[in-house]
Amino acid sequence: MAASTPDTAPAAPAAPAVHRDRTHYLYIAVIVAVALGIAVGLIWPDAAVQLKPLGAGFVNLIKMMISPIIFCTIVLGIGSVRKAARVGAVGGIALGYFLVMSLVALAIGLVVGNVLHPGDGLHITDAIKASGHDQVSSDALPPVDFVLSIIPKTFVSAFTEGQVLQTLLVALLAGFALQAMGPVGQPVLRGIEHVQRLVFRILSMVMWAAPIGAFGAIAAVTGSAGLDALKSLAVLMLGFYVTCFLFVFVVLGALLRVVAGVNVLSLFKYLAREFLLILSTSSSESALPRLIAKMEHLGVSRPVVGITVPTGYSFNLDGTMIYMTMASLYIADALGTPMSVGEQIPLLLFLLLASKGAAGVSGAGLATLAGGLQSHKPALVDGVGLIVGIDRFMSEARALTNFAGNAVATVLVGTWTKEIDRDRVRRVLAGELPFDETTQLDDAAEPTAAELPEPRDGALAKA
Repeated sequence: MAASTPDTAPAAPAAPAVHRDRTHYLYIAVIVAVALGIAVGLIWPDAAVQLKPLGAGFVNLIKMMISPIIFCTIVLGIGSVRKAARVGAVGGIALGYFLVMSLVALAIGLVVGNVLHPGDGLHITDAIKASGHDQVSSDALPPVDFVLSIIPKTFVSAFTEGQVLQTLLVALLAGFALQAMGPVGQPVLRGIEHVQRLVFRILSMVMWAAPIGAFGAIAAVTGSAGLDALKSLAVLMLGFYVTCFLFVFVVLGALLRVVAGVNVLSLFKYLAREFLLILSTSSSESALPRLIAKMEHLGVSRPVVGITVPTGYSFNLDGTMIYMTMASLYIADALGTPMSVGEQIPLLLFLLLASKGAAGVSGAGLATLAGGLQSHKPALVDGVGLIVGIDRFMSEARALTNFAGNAVATVLVGTWTKEIDRDRVRRVLAGELPFDETTQLDDAAEPTAAELPEPRDGALAKA
Protein backbone atom coordinates (compact mmCIF):
# COMPACT_ATOMS: atom_id res chain seq x y z
CA MET A 1 0.00 0.00 0.00
CA ALA A 2 1.33 3.41 -0.98
CA ALA A 3 2.57 5.65 1.77
CA SER A 4 0.40 8.56 2.73
CA THR A 5 1.36 11.89 1.20
CA PRO A 6 1.17 15.17 3.05
CA ASP A 7 -1.92 16.05 0.99
CA THR A 8 -3.80 12.99 2.24
CA ALA A 9 -2.64 13.10 5.88
CA PRO A 10 -5.47 13.33 8.40
CA ALA A 11 -6.19 16.83 9.62
CA ALA A 12 -5.12 17.75 13.14
CA PRO A 13 -7.98 17.90 15.63
CA ALA A 14 -9.43 21.34 16.02
CA ALA A 15 -8.45 23.25 19.14
CA PRO A 16 -11.23 23.35 21.72
CA ALA A 17 -13.23 26.54 21.65
CA VAL A 18 -12.23 28.98 24.33
CA HIS A 19 -15.15 29.81 26.63
CA ARG A 20 -15.63 33.56 26.88
CA ASP A 21 -17.26 34.99 29.94
CA ARG A 22 -19.77 37.50 28.63
CA THR A 23 -21.35 38.18 32.01
CA HIS A 24 -19.09 41.20 32.62
CA TYR A 25 -21.24 42.99 30.02
CA LEU A 26 -24.23 42.25 32.25
CA TYR A 27 -22.75 44.03 35.24
CA ILE A 28 -21.61 46.97 33.14
CA ALA A 29 -25.25 47.20 32.04
CA VAL A 30 -26.32 47.19 35.71
CA ILE A 31 -24.05 50.18 36.45
CA VAL A 32 -25.46 52.06 33.47
CA ALA A 33 -29.00 51.16 34.53
CA VAL A 34 -28.41 52.52 38.05
CA ALA A 35 -27.13 55.82 36.65
CA LEU A 36 -30.11 56.09 34.30
CA GLY A 37 -32.51 55.24 37.13
CA ILE A 38 -31.15 58.07 39.31
CA ALA A 39 -31.42 60.50 36.38
CA VAL A 40 -35.01 59.49 35.62
CA GLY A 41 -35.95 59.71 39.32
CA LEU A 42 -34.64 63.27 39.56
CA ILE A 43 -36.00 64.53 36.24
CA TRP A 44 -39.40 62.77 36.11
CA PRO A 45 -40.12 61.75 39.74
CA ASP A 46 -43.81 60.97 39.23
CA ALA A 47 -43.12 58.66 36.31
CA ALA A 48 -40.15 57.10 38.10
CA VAL A 49 -42.28 55.99 41.06
CA GLN A 50 -44.40 53.95 38.63
CA LEU A 51 -41.31 51.90 37.72
CA LYS A 52 -41.15 50.28 41.16
CA PRO A 53 -42.69 46.97 39.92
CA LEU A 54 -39.63 46.41 37.71
CA GLY A 55 -37.35 46.26 40.74
CA ALA A 56 -39.82 44.30 42.85
CA GLY A 57 -40.33 41.78 40.05
CA PHE A 58 -36.62 41.10 39.68
CA VAL A 59 -36.10 40.64 43.43
CA ASN A 60 -39.08 38.25 43.50
CA LEU A 61 -37.50 36.21 40.69
CA ILE A 62 -34.36 35.83 42.78
CA LYS A 63 -36.33 34.98 45.92
CA MET A 64 -38.11 32.27 43.92
CA MET A 65 -34.76 30.46 43.60
CA ILE A 66 -33.67 30.75 47.25
CA SER A 67 -35.61 27.84 48.75
CA PRO A 68 -34.58 25.17 46.19
CA ILE A 69 -30.95 26.31 46.29
CA ILE A 70 -30.83 26.17 50.10
CA PHE A 71 -32.51 22.77 50.11
CA CYS A 72 -30.13 21.25 47.55
CA THR A 73 -27.02 22.74 49.16
CA ILE A 74 -27.83 21.58 52.70
CA VAL A 75 -29.04 18.10 51.72
CA LEU A 76 -25.96 17.47 49.58
CA GLY A 77 -23.68 18.86 52.27
CA ILE A 78 -25.11 16.85 55.17
CA GLY A 79 -25.75 13.74 53.11
CA SER A 80 -22.08 13.56 52.15
CA VAL A 81 -20.87 13.79 55.77
CA ARG A 82 -20.44 10.53 57.61
CA LYS A 83 -20.75 11.89 61.16
CA ALA A 84 -23.78 13.93 62.23
CA ALA A 85 -21.82 15.49 65.11
CA ARG A 86 -19.81 17.56 62.62
CA VAL A 87 -22.97 19.23 61.35
CA GLY A 88 -24.06 20.06 64.90
CA ALA A 89 -20.64 21.55 65.62
CA VAL A 90 -20.89 23.81 62.58
CA GLY A 91 -24.35 25.04 63.60
CA GLY A 92 -23.33 25.66 67.21
CA ILE A 93 -20.21 27.62 66.28
CA ALA A 94 -22.14 29.65 63.69
CA LEU A 95 -24.94 30.62 66.10
CA GLY A 96 -22.44 31.52 68.84
CA TYR A 97 -20.54 33.75 66.42
CA PHE A 98 -23.76 35.40 65.20
CA LEU A 99 -24.77 36.31 68.76
CA VAL A 100 -21.37 37.79 69.63
CA MET A 101 -21.14 39.86 66.43
CA SER A 102 -24.71 41.14 66.84
CA LEU A 103 -23.77 42.43 70.29
CA VAL A 104 -20.58 44.00 68.90
CA ALA A 105 -22.56 45.75 66.14
CA LEU A 106 -25.09 47.04 68.70
CA ALA A 107 -22.28 48.35 70.90
CA ILE A 108 -20.60 50.17 68.00
CA GLY A 109 -23.88 51.79 66.96
CA LEU A 110 -24.47 52.77 70.58
CA VAL A 111 -21.12 54.56 70.84
CA VAL A 112 -21.47 56.41 67.52
CA GLY A 113 -25.07 57.43 68.25
CA ASN A 114 -24.11 58.88 71.63
CA VAL A 115 -21.23 60.81 70.06
CA LEU A 116 -23.16 62.30 67.12
CA HIS A 117 -26.59 63.05 68.68
CA PRO A 118 -27.99 63.61 65.16
CA GLY A 119 -31.58 64.06 66.31
CA ASP A 120 -31.08 67.18 68.41
CA GLY A 121 -33.22 70.17 67.46
CA LEU A 122 -35.78 68.43 65.25
CA HIS A 123 -39.55 68.94 65.56
CA ILE A 124 -42.25 66.28 65.29
CA THR A 125 -45.52 67.02 63.48
CA ASP A 126 -48.77 65.10 63.83
CA ALA A 127 -48.31 63.70 60.31
CA ILE A 128 -44.89 62.32 61.24
CA LYS A 129 -46.33 60.74 64.38
CA ALA A 130 -49.06 59.01 62.36
CA SER A 131 -46.51 57.80 59.83
CA GLY A 132 -44.45 56.26 62.60
CA HIS A 133 -47.37 54.28 64.01
CA ASP A 134 -48.19 53.02 60.50
CA GLN A 135 -44.83 51.26 60.44
CA VAL A 136 -45.65 48.99 63.37
CA SER A 137 -45.85 45.59 61.70
CA SER A 138 -48.13 42.83 62.88
CA ASP A 139 -45.82 40.34 61.14
CA ALA A 140 -43.12 40.51 63.82
CA LEU A 141 -43.69 37.59 66.17
CA PRO A 142 -42.93 37.13 69.86
CA PRO A 143 -40.13 34.62 70.59
CA VAL A 144 -42.35 31.54 71.23
CA ASP A 145 -44.51 32.12 68.16
CA PHE A 146 -41.39 32.76 66.11
CA VAL A 147 -39.95 29.36 67.05
CA LEU A 148 -43.25 27.65 66.19
CA SER A 149 -43.36 29.48 62.85
CA ILE A 150 -40.17 27.70 61.79
CA ILE A 151 -42.18 24.47 61.52
CA PRO A 152 -43.95 24.42 58.12
CA LYS A 153 -47.58 23.37 57.78
CA THR A 154 -46.60 20.68 55.26
CA PHE A 155 -43.36 19.35 53.83
CA VAL A 156 -43.98 21.23 50.57
CA SER A 157 -45.21 24.51 52.08
CA ALA A 158 -41.66 25.24 53.24
CA PHE A 159 -40.84 25.84 49.58
CA THR A 160 -44.07 27.52 48.48
CA GLU A 161 -44.23 30.10 51.29
CA GLY A 162 -40.65 31.30 50.79
CA GLN A 163 -39.64 31.02 54.46
CA VAL A 164 -35.88 30.52 54.67
CA LEU A 165 -35.89 29.00 58.17
CA GLN A 166 -38.66 26.56 57.24
CA THR A 167 -36.66 25.44 54.22
CA LEU A 168 -33.61 25.11 56.44
CA LEU A 169 -35.47 22.83 58.85
CA VAL A 170 -36.82 20.56 56.08
CA ALA A 171 -33.39 20.39 54.44
CA LEU A 172 -31.70 19.46 57.71
CA LEU A 173 -34.20 16.64 58.30
CA ALA A 174 -33.79 15.35 54.73
CA GLY A 175 -30.01 15.57 54.93
CA PHE A 176 -29.79 13.63 58.21
CA ALA A 177 -32.25 11.03 56.87
CA LEU A 178 -30.13 10.45 53.76
CA GLN A 179 -27.03 10.33 55.92
CA ALA A 180 -28.60 7.57 58.03
CA MET A 181 -29.63 5.63 54.91
CA GLY A 182 -26.01 5.20 53.86
CA PRO A 183 -25.40 3.70 50.39
CA VAL A 184 -29.16 3.31 49.81
CA GLY A 185 -29.49 7.09 49.81
CA GLN A 186 -26.78 7.72 47.21
CA PRO A 187 -29.15 7.61 44.19
CA VAL A 188 -31.30 10.26 45.87
CA LEU A 189 -28.24 12.44 46.44
CA ARG A 190 -27.24 12.12 42.80
CA GLY A 191 -30.76 13.13 41.77
CA ILE A 192 -30.63 16.21 44.02
CA GLU A 193 -27.28 17.11 42.43
CA HIS A 194 -28.94 17.17 39.02
CA VAL A 195 -31.74 19.34 40.42
CA GLN A 196 -29.14 21.73 41.83
CA ARG A 197 -27.53 22.09 38.41
CA LEU A 198 -30.92 22.90 36.91
CA VAL A 199 -31.70 25.49 39.59
CA PHE A 200 -28.38 27.29 39.17
CA ARG A 201 -28.80 27.29 35.40
CA ILE A 202 -32.20 28.96 35.83
CA LEU A 203 -30.61 31.47 38.19
CA SER A 204 -27.96 32.38 35.61
CA MET A 205 -30.79 33.06 33.13
CA VAL A 206 -32.71 35.20 35.63
CA MET A 207 -29.61 37.32 36.27
CA TRP A 208 -29.82 38.76 32.76
CA ALA A 209 -32.85 40.72 33.95
CA ALA A 210 -30.71 42.50 36.57
CA PRO A 211 -30.27 45.77 34.60
CA ILE A 212 -34.05 46.15 34.23
CA GLY A 213 -34.62 45.45 37.92
CA ALA A 214 -31.85 47.83 38.97
CA PHE A 215 -33.22 50.61 36.78
CA GLY A 216 -36.75 50.27 38.17
CA ALA A 217 -35.68 50.03 41.81
CA ILE A 218 -33.32 53.00 41.79
CA ALA A 219 -35.65 55.19 39.73
CA ALA A 220 -38.58 54.55 42.08
CA VAL A 221 -36.57 55.30 45.21
CA THR A 222 -35.03 58.48 43.81
CA GLY A 223 -38.40 59.66 42.46
CA SER A 224 -40.24 59.10 45.75
CA ALA A 225 -37.67 60.57 48.13
CA GLY A 226 -35.78 63.08 46.01
CA LEU A 227 -32.92 65.17 47.34
CA ASP A 228 -34.88 67.48 49.66
CA ALA A 229 -35.91 64.58 51.88
CA LEU A 230 -32.26 63.75 52.50
CA LYS A 231 -30.94 67.13 53.62
CA SER A 232 -32.28 67.26 57.18
CA LEU A 233 -31.17 63.70 57.85
CA ALA A 234 -27.72 63.87 56.23
CA VAL A 235 -25.91 63.60 59.56
CA LEU A 236 -27.71 60.39 60.53
CA MET A 237 -27.12 58.89 57.09
CA LEU A 238 -23.46 59.88 57.01
CA GLY A 239 -22.90 58.59 60.52
CA PHE A 240 -24.61 55.31 59.68
CA TYR A 241 -22.61 54.80 56.48
CA VAL A 242 -19.32 55.56 58.23
CA THR A 243 -20.19 53.23 61.10
CA CYS A 244 -21.01 50.38 58.72
CA PHE A 245 -17.77 51.03 56.81
CA LEU A 246 -15.67 50.91 59.98
CA PHE A 247 -17.45 47.79 61.23
CA VAL A 248 -16.88 45.92 57.96
CA PHE A 249 -13.31 46.94 57.19
CA VAL A 250 -11.90 47.36 60.70
CA VAL A 251 -13.76 44.84 62.88
CA LEU A 252 -14.59 42.13 60.32
CA GLY A 253 -11.42 42.78 58.31
CA ALA A 254 -9.17 42.35 61.36
CA LEU A 255 -11.04 39.22 62.46
CA LEU A 256 -10.78 37.68 58.98
CA ARG A 257 -7.06 38.40 58.77
CA VAL A 258 -6.24 37.06 62.24
CA VAL A 259 -8.41 33.92 62.11
CA ALA A 260 -8.31 32.89 58.46
CA GLY A 261 -5.33 34.83 57.10
CA VAL A 262 -7.53 36.28 54.33
CA ASN A 263 -7.45 39.90 53.18
CA VAL A 264 -10.95 41.34 53.39
CA LEU A 265 -10.38 43.47 50.28
CA SER A 266 -9.49 40.36 48.26
CA LEU A 267 -12.63 38.61 49.47
CA PHE A 268 -14.83 41.59 48.62
CA LYS A 269 -13.20 41.91 45.19
CA TYR A 270 -14.18 38.28 44.58
CA LEU A 271 -17.76 39.18 45.62
CA ALA A 272 -17.84 42.51 43.74
CA ARG A 273 -20.69 41.52 41.43
CA GLU A 274 -22.84 40.48 44.37
CA PHE A 275 -22.23 43.82 46.11
CA LEU A 276 -23.27 45.64 42.93
CA LEU A 277 -26.43 43.54 42.73
CA ILE A 278 -27.33 44.38 46.34
CA LEU A 279 -26.57 48.07 45.83
CA SER A 280 -28.88 48.25 42.84
CA THR A 281 -31.78 46.28 44.38
CA SER A 282 -31.29 47.25 48.06
CA SER A 283 -31.90 43.59 48.97
CA SER A 284 -29.24 41.25 50.35
CA GLU A 285 -31.54 38.33 49.51
CA SER A 286 -30.95 39.00 45.81
CA ALA A 287 -27.36 37.80 46.27
CA LEU A 288 -28.02 34.86 48.62
CA PRO A 289 -27.99 32.12 45.93
CA ARG A 290 -24.78 33.48 44.41
CA LEU A 291 -23.13 33.73 47.84
CA ILE A 292 -23.81 30.03 48.41
CA ALA A 293 -22.30 29.13 45.03
CA LYS A 294 -19.28 31.38 45.44
CA MET A 295 -18.46 30.24 48.97
CA GLU A 296 -18.43 26.63 47.79
CA HIS A 297 -16.23 27.60 44.85
CA LEU A 298 -13.92 29.49 47.23
CA GLY A 299 -13.13 26.28 49.10
CA VAL A 300 -15.53 26.21 52.06
CA SER A 301 -17.24 22.83 52.49
CA ARG A 302 -20.87 22.32 51.59
CA PRO A 303 -22.05 21.61 55.16
CA VAL A 304 -20.56 24.89 56.40
CA VAL A 305 -21.94 26.92 53.49
CA GLY A 306 -25.34 25.24 53.62
CA ILE A 307 -25.80 25.91 57.32
CA THR A 308 -23.97 29.21 57.88
CA VAL A 309 -25.30 31.26 54.95
CA PRO A 310 -29.08 30.60 55.28
CA THR A 311 -28.95 30.84 59.08
CA GLY A 312 -26.90 34.01 58.88
CA TYR A 313 -29.50 35.67 56.70
CA SER A 314 -31.91 35.47 59.66
CA PHE A 315 -29.59 35.69 62.66
CA ASN A 316 -26.45 37.55 61.52
CA LEU A 317 -27.79 40.98 60.59
CA ASP A 318 -24.92 43.25 61.59
CA GLY A 319 -26.10 46.18 59.48
CA THR A 320 -29.61 45.94 60.93
CA MET A 321 -28.19 45.94 64.47
CA ILE A 322 -26.24 49.15 63.83
CA TYR A 323 -29.26 50.71 62.13
CA MET A 324 -31.66 49.98 65.00
CA THR A 325 -29.19 51.31 67.57
CA MET A 326 -28.54 54.62 65.83
CA ALA A 327 -32.18 55.08 64.75
CA SER A 328 -33.43 54.51 68.32
CA LEU A 329 -31.06 57.13 69.74
CA TYR A 330 -31.90 59.52 66.89
CA ILE A 331 -35.63 59.23 67.55
CA ALA A 332 -35.20 59.69 71.32
CA ASP A 333 -33.12 62.85 70.78
CA ALA A 334 -35.58 64.20 68.19
CA LEU A 335 -38.48 63.78 70.63
CA GLY A 336 -36.55 65.68 73.29
CA THR A 337 -36.37 62.62 75.54
CA PRO A 338 -32.77 61.40 75.29
CA MET A 339 -32.18 58.03 76.92
CA SER A 340 -29.57 57.34 79.55
CA VAL A 341 -27.19 54.43 79.05
CA GLY A 342 -29.22 52.48 81.60
CA GLU A 343 -32.29 52.87 79.38
CA GLN A 344 -30.46 52.28 76.11
CA ILE A 345 -28.98 48.87 76.89
CA PRO A 346 -32.27 47.07 77.83
CA LEU A 347 -33.99 48.58 74.75
CA LEU A 348 -31.23 47.43 72.41
CA LEU A 349 -31.11 43.94 73.89
CA PHE A 350 -34.87 43.77 73.39
CA LEU A 351 -34.47 44.88 69.75
CA LEU A 352 -31.78 42.20 69.30
CA LEU A 353 -34.38 39.55 70.16
CA ALA A 354 -37.21 41.28 68.30
CA SER A 355 -35.20 41.33 65.07
CA LYS A 356 -35.20 37.52 65.01
CA GLY A 357 -38.98 37.49 65.21
CA ALA A 358 -39.21 39.64 62.09
CA ALA A 359 -36.78 37.58 60.01
CA GLY A 360 -38.04 37.30 56.46
CA VAL A 361 -40.52 40.20 56.79
CA SER A 362 -40.36 42.60 53.84
CA GLY A 363 -38.80 45.85 55.01
CA ALA A 364 -37.85 44.11 58.24
CA GLY A 365 -35.47 46.85 59.39
CA LEU A 366 -38.08 49.60 59.74
CA ALA A 367 -40.89 47.24 60.77
CA THR A 368 -38.72 45.64 63.46
CA LEU A 369 -37.66 49.01 64.82
CA ALA A 370 -41.26 50.25 65.03
CA GLY A 371 -42.56 46.98 66.49
CA GLY A 372 -39.75 46.79 69.04
CA LEU A 373 -40.29 50.37 70.19
CA GLN A 374 -44.05 49.78 70.42
CA SER A 375 -43.48 46.83 72.76
CA HIS A 376 -40.67 48.26 74.88
CA LYS A 377 -40.93 52.07 74.76
CA PRO A 378 -44.21 53.08 73.01
CA ALA A 379 -43.58 56.83 73.28
CA LEU A 380 -40.72 56.58 70.78
CA VAL A 381 -42.95 55.20 68.01
CA ASP A 382 -44.06 58.78 67.29
CA GLY A 383 -40.59 59.51 65.91
CA VAL A 384 -40.27 56.54 63.56
CA GLY A 385 -41.94 58.65 60.85
CA LEU A 386 -38.83 60.85 60.81
CA ILE A 387 -36.70 58.17 59.18
CA VAL A 388 -39.32 56.75 56.81
CA GLY A 389 -38.17 59.11 54.05
CA ILE A 390 -34.56 57.93 54.11
CA ASP A 391 -35.01 54.36 55.29
CA ARG A 392 -34.78 53.08 51.72
CA PHE A 393 -31.44 54.82 51.25
CA MET A 394 -30.12 53.57 54.57
CA SER A 395 -31.22 50.08 53.62
CA GLU A 396 -28.49 50.09 50.96
CA ALA A 397 -25.76 50.19 53.61
CA ARG A 398 -27.76 47.88 55.85
CA ALA A 399 -28.02 45.19 53.15
CA LEU A 400 -24.37 45.55 52.09
CA THR A 401 -23.20 45.22 55.71
CA ASN A 402 -25.42 42.20 56.34
CA PHE A 403 -24.07 40.51 53.20
CA ALA A 404 -20.44 41.29 54.06
CA GLY A 405 -20.96 39.94 57.58
CA ASN A 406 -22.34 36.65 56.30
CA ALA A 407 -19.56 36.22 53.73
CA VAL A 408 -16.92 36.76 56.42
CA ALA A 409 -18.82 34.49 58.84
CA THR A 410 -18.78 31.62 56.34
CA VAL A 411 -15.00 31.81 55.95
CA LEU A 412 -14.47 32.10 59.71
CA VAL A 413 -16.75 29.16 60.59
CA GLY A 414 -15.06 27.09 57.87
CA THR A 415 -11.68 27.92 59.41
CA TRP A 416 -12.73 27.14 62.98
CA THR A 417 -14.24 23.79 61.97
CA LYS A 418 -11.33 22.97 59.60
CA GLU A 419 -13.81 22.70 56.74
CA ILE A 420 -11.94 24.98 54.33
CA ASP A 421 -9.28 24.37 51.69
CA ARG A 422 -6.80 27.18 52.37
CA ASP A 423 -4.75 26.56 49.23
CA ARG A 424 -7.89 26.75 47.09
CA VAL A 425 -8.92 29.98 48.84
CA ARG A 426 -5.57 31.50 47.93
CA ARG A 427 -5.83 30.39 44.29
CA VAL A 428 -9.43 31.57 43.90
CA LEU A 429 -8.77 35.00 45.39
CA ALA A 430 -5.65 35.31 43.21
CA GLY A 431 -7.80 34.73 40.12
CA GLU A 432 -6.23 31.38 39.22
CA LEU A 433 -9.58 29.53 39.53
CA PRO A 434 -12.28 31.84 38.14
CA PHE A 435 -15.91 31.33 39.07
CA ASP A 436 -18.06 29.84 36.29
CA GLU A 437 -20.79 32.43 35.78
CA THR A 438 -22.65 30.20 33.33
CA THR A 439 -23.38 27.20 35.55
CA GLN A 440 -22.44 28.77 38.92
CA LEU A 441 -21.21 25.30 39.86
CA ASP A 442 -17.59 24.17 40.11
CA ASP A 443 -17.89 20.84 38.29
CA ALA A 444 -14.16 20.27 38.06
CA ALA A 445 -13.57 20.64 41.78
CA GLU A 446 -16.75 19.19 43.24
CA PRO A 447 -16.99 15.38 43.28
CA THR A 448 -20.44 13.90 43.52
CA ALA A 449 -21.83 13.24 46.96
CA ALA A 450 -21.36 9.51 46.49
CA GLU A 451 -17.67 9.97 45.66
CA LEU A 452 -16.72 12.19 48.58
CA PRO A 453 -14.13 10.44 50.76
CA GLU A 454 -14.27 10.45 54.52
CA PRO A 455 -12.40 13.63 55.57
CA ARG A 456 -9.20 13.32 57.54
CA ASP A 457 -8.80 15.33 60.75
CA GLY A 458 -12.24 16.84 60.30
CA ALA A 459 -11.39 18.62 57.06
CA LEU A 460 -13.47 18.05 53.98
CA ALA A 461 -11.25 16.99 51.11
CA LYS A 462 -11.71 19.13 48.05
CA ALA A 463 -9.74 19.22 44.86
